[in-house]
Order: sequence, then C-alpha cells, then structure tokens
Amino acid sequence: MTPPNPDLAALPALPRDDAGPTFAAPWEAQAFAMALSLHERGIFTWPEWSRALARELADAAARGEPDDGTHCYEHWLAALERLVAEKKVVAQDELEQRVDEWDAAARATPHGKPIELKRP
Repeated sequence: MTPPNPDLAALPALPRDDAGPTFAAPWEAQAFAMALSLHERGIFTWPEWSRALARELADAAARGEPDDGTHCYEHWLAALERLVAEKKVVAQDELEQRVDEWDAAARATPHGKPIELKRP
C-alpha cells in the first residue's frame, strides 16, 4: 500500500478510500487535480488553500447546508474559484463568463456524453 500523501493528511474530511481520494463524477477529479496543479505551480500554499476551503465550509454552514460530505467537491470548487480570483490568476469577470459557458455546455450535452466547451 502507498503511504498517505502528507498534503492529503491536511484534508481529513476529503472523501477517500485506502487508495486515496474518491470521486463520484469526473468533474470532482478535475477540480481536485486543478487545485493540486495550482499548488504545485506555487499559485497558493496549503495553508492558503485550507483557509479558502474552511471559509467555503463556514459559508455553507451559515446557509444551513448539512455537513454530510455529499457536497465536498462543490465546496472544493467554490474555494478554488474564489482563491484563483483573489490571486488574480484569472479576472473575476472572465471566471464568471467561463463558469457560465461550462454551465451552458453541460446543460446542452446529452447524459453520458463528454462536455465540449465551444467558445464563440
């Protein structure tokens, strides 16, 4: 068995099994991979990431959302979006436009088919 990744040990609520993180949908794995990639590139530190994710979880709790782990990657993605905007990796308006484009592409894609982003 591979020893646990020390960075993942800092995220005890992350859905996982003995092999590592688990994902219910491809987008969850992609969000996870984006966060790791941005960290490896030095865009943010693990303490910065931890604070961003904690802030998202606190916001969700304040909205009355249950803390049952079923929305883990939604919070993960929201934290990632907020952090890259704060770090000015991408402009907020561009981020919002891209989110809208992906949302429209996802809604237009038949179930089970890959989502393709077609930009004008």
